Amino acid sequence: MNDATTTPGPATLAPTAAIDSDHPAVRAYAAQHAVGADDRERAVALALAVRDGFRYDPYKADLSPAGMRASTVLAQGYGWCVPKAVLLAAVCRAAGIPARLGFADVTNHLSTERMRQSMESAVFYWHGYTDIWLDGAWRKATPAFNLSLCQKFGLKPLDFDGRSDSIYHPFDLAGNRHMEYLNQRGAFDDLPLDAITADFHVHYPRWMARMAEDQQADFLAEVAAETGAPR
Repeated sequence: MNDATTTPGPATLAPTAAIDSDHPAVRAYAAQHAVGADDRERAVALALAVRDGFRYDPYKADLSPAGMRASTVLAQGYGWCVPKAVLLAAVCRAAGIPARLGFADVTNHLSTERMRQSMESAVFYWHGYTDIWLDGAWRKATPAFNLSLCQKFGLKPLDFDGRSDSIYHPFDLAGNRHMEYLNQRGAFDDLPLDAITADFHVHYPRWMARMAEDQQADFLAEVAAETGAPR
C-alpha cells in the first residue's frame, strides 16, 4: 500500500496479472484513446473513454483473477467499479503514464432493490478508483458510472480534468444524499484481490452466496423500472 505522497516507482508502470498493461488489446486501446498534447490530456481522454465506453454493471461481478483483469473488462464491454478502475490503470500504464489503484469504503444512498437485498448493507467496502500521476501529484479518477447511467439515476457525471480529484458527489441532481466516504484504504500498485474477497465474505455473505444468480439479472432493466427512465 502507498500513501498520497509516494512518488511513482517502477511498479506504477509495470504490468501485473490483473493490471495487464502489456496485453495486446489493452495496448491497442491505449494507443487509440490516449489522445492529447501531454500526459494530462491523454489521461483525461483515457478516463473518459473507460468511463463511458464500458457500462457499469455490479450484477456481473466476477471475483476470479481472470474476471478482474483489465483485458477481461475490455473484452466484455462492462464492469463494476473495481475492474473498471483496473482497466483505467492498465491503459494509463500502457500509455506510459504512472497509475495505481485506490480504494475507499463508501455509503451508497442509491442502489437497486436487488443490490439492497443481496448486500444487506448500504456500505460499499473496497470501492475502487484509479490514482494517476500528473504534474507531480496523484489525481483520483473514478470511471465507474458511465454517462448514460448517471442520466438515468439523476446523478452528476464524474468528470475528470487531470488537475483535481474526481470522486463521487455527496448529493444527486435533486439534492438527495448519494455517496459518503467513510474510510480511505489507500493506494496499491496491484489489485489486492485476496483482501477484497475476504472482506466481501465477511460483510456480504448473502451476496457472495447468490453472486451467480445475480449475474443473470438485468441491471439496466431494474434501474429503468425503479427510476422510470428509458432503458
